[in-house]
Amino acid sequence: MLLADIHARLANTTILYFLIVSIWGWVRYFRKQGIDSTYWGMLAIAEILVVIQGLLGGYLWIVGLRPGRTIHLLYGIFVLLMIPGGYIYTRGRDERPEIMIYGMVTIVAVGLIMRAMVTGVHSL
Repeated sequence: MLLADIHARLANTTILYFLIVSIWGWVRYFRKQGIDSTYWGMLAIAEILVVIQGLLGGYLWIVGLRPGRTIHLLYGIFVLLMIPGGYIYTRGRDERPEIMIYGMVTIVAVGLIMRAMVTGVHSL
């Protein structure tokens, strides 16, 4: 399997994982619960997935496998900054309103990842 294929499949995994994190955040919000250690862990894993994805993409860039459109890189950078941005915005609080912010951040990230996938395809 080529590294570009792993990069593409990891993007699918990342979309599904972010969707799960988002839905779980909404469930916790409607149950009137805040952020617990499990949810913090889920957010950390989500960020690790994005970092790995970025490292793979960076390596592919270095070896000459460039995305179809360079805006692909901008989408990746935005996704990379989404969870840390949410943390800065909420000042690390873990109460009920903050979990909805993370639920929204992660669903927006799903859209950005899907858009990155579309712009990353090589034109033939």
